[in-house]
Amino acid sequence: MMKKEHYGAIDGLRTIACIGIVMMHLAANTGYSITGFFYNSMIPSFTNFVYLFMTVSAFGMCCGYYHKMLNNQINLSDFYTKRFKKILPFFAILVLIDVLLSPSLNGIYEAFADLTLLFGFLPNAGNISVIGVGWFLGLIFVFYICFPFYCVLIKNKKRAWIAFFLSLIFNFVCSVYFGVGRTNVLYSSCYLIAGGLIYLYRTNIRSLNQWILLAAVLFSVVLYYLIGANTLTCLLVSSSLLIYAISNRGGYFKTNLRPLSVPSAWKYIFHTWLFFESSKNLDYSK
Repeated sequence: MMKKEHYGAIDGLRTIACIGIVMMHLAANTGYSITGFFYNSMIPSFTNFVYLFMTVSAFGMCCGYYHKMLNNQINLSDFYTKRFKKILPFFAILVLIDVLLSPSLNGIYEAFADLTLLFGFLPNAGNISVIGVGWFLGLIFVFYICFPFYCVLIKNKKRAWIAFFLSLIFNFVCSVYFGVGRTNVLYSSCYLIAGGLIYLYRTNIRSLNQWILLAAVLFSVVLYYLIGANTLTCLLVSSSLLIYAISNRGGYFKTNLRPLSVPSAWKYIFHTWLFFESSKNLDYSK
């Protein structure tokens, strides 16, 4: 049995992404009349930190289960039970509070879908208003369900690259023809596969120069704000941040931000509770 790998700097990435998304939701749900580039342009762009969460989540799952899954060392019943136990209890409390505060027949239908954790399979998961920003959890749970197939898909680097390029095509087709966005796992699969690709190259990444990796992060961020948010720029930012975080010298992220990052998934869920009543009219799928 291989020892589970841990990259401390990724904890810092999760913290940064979580704080950024909370800032975006605060700005979207309040009437502050602050102006300027940071408030008007940067904070709204933090919504795309969800793509960083996807990439990091895929990488983290590979660290814990990739080799075990391919070597048939995983009891699938235990694997899925652990996923339910990790997400459902706290999320279920928030769902029930939401329904009690805003009771309706539609809310009961949506609560049922939420409590199964299978709502990510719905084509309109982003339209669920009961803990609406929880769509991300639905997408990640779909990823958990598909994880055995995902491991086979990226069994080697050649196969992983083919899957990645196909996922980019699927992302485009989903957008221009099927009319689905980031709440759909096929649209977002390129970010999940990017996390797996980075995992496959993790040994090579450790030998890269830290300053070159930092320059790549800065370049991707500048490019993002120059040409705007699209799949390629979001992939560049998410991948470059993750690659920098798993380099040999984890740096500031590792030593100072880890205490704030655990458990980041629960903080992501909890902050939704703070805003769900004031965010009923917002579409978080965009």
